[in-house]
Amino acid sequence: MIYAALLATTTTLLTFNTHAQEYKFDPPWNKPFNDGLNFTIKGIDNVPDLYGDITDPQLVIFFAGNQFMVIDDLLKGFKETYPQYTRIFAETLPPGILAKQIQSGSITIGNMRISHLPDVYTAGKSRIVEFSDWFSRTEVYAKNKLAIMVQKGNPARIERLQDLGRADVKIAMPNPEWEGIGKRIEEAYVKAGGVALKKKIMMDKVQDKSTYLTQIHHRQTPMRILYGESQAGPVWYSEAYYQKMINHPIEIIEIPDKENIQATYMAGQLKKAPHKQAAKDFMDFIISKKGKEIYRKYGFTTND
Repeated sequence: MIYAALLATTTTLLTFNTHAQEYKFDPPWNKPFNDGLNFTIKGIDNVPDLYGDITDPQLVIFFAGNQFMVIDDLLKGFKETYPQYTRIFAETLPPGILAKQIQSGSITIGNMRISHLPDVYTAGKSRIVEFSDWFSRTEVYAKNKLAIMVQKGNPARIERLQDLGRADVKIAMPNPEWEGIGKRIEEAYVKAGGVALKKKIMMDKVQDKSTYLTQIHHRQTPMRILYGESQAGPVWYSEAYYQKMINHPIEIIEIPDKENIQATYMAGQLKKAPHKQAAKDFMDFIISKKGKEIYRKYGFTTND
């Protein structure tokens, strides 16, 4: 009886520890708000791509998701420059999802419905141009390039984009349907290995499940690599740079310029912005010297 009880207790503890370990790399990777009750439960109640004050915000910003790492410093810097704004709500979902949210008027995550219209929407240049009639003002504020994120030590020996086409390599790939980066990576595949490489990764390997198409790549790709579900994933350089910055066990494989793609990020102030002055002030801030310094801190490049 005593042995059986000890065995049951040990099994329970081992099960608990294994389960707990499964979430050791989970977001939110940003610093949470300190005021009030914090009830973030990894794997259950955890919404890392929604930030700030959802009730009566003075400014609402929809950021392209891959900029989540910049949010803490950027909003802090904005509030220091414009102290009249104390309640800001921001989202960092994929830009295609954010565009659909604007078009439909709301988004539902779990049991929560959000119907805020943004004052400012940021995305890659092509998407801002696509929806140009939404905006009263647009600005270029940062740039980026592609890299390959791999597991610490690079056990799969990934050296270049062509290696992602190998049958033995499991990759995480942004879904081009709603991730702007997905289309840009496909362009890089064609540059590196022709249409054949793109077909192999985006059709053959998707079919045999060695390419996993993500729903929100700036979260899923690093998590799949950190938890050993994928061995590599093409990402924006800033995303891999940030994972290294917070000491997660990944490596960065750089892509040569001749095969790489440059992204240009633009912010658009919506014509229907509910908080027009706040939108103008944020647009001014994001292209200011201080705003650009914050982006450079996290691996982005700017024009100055």
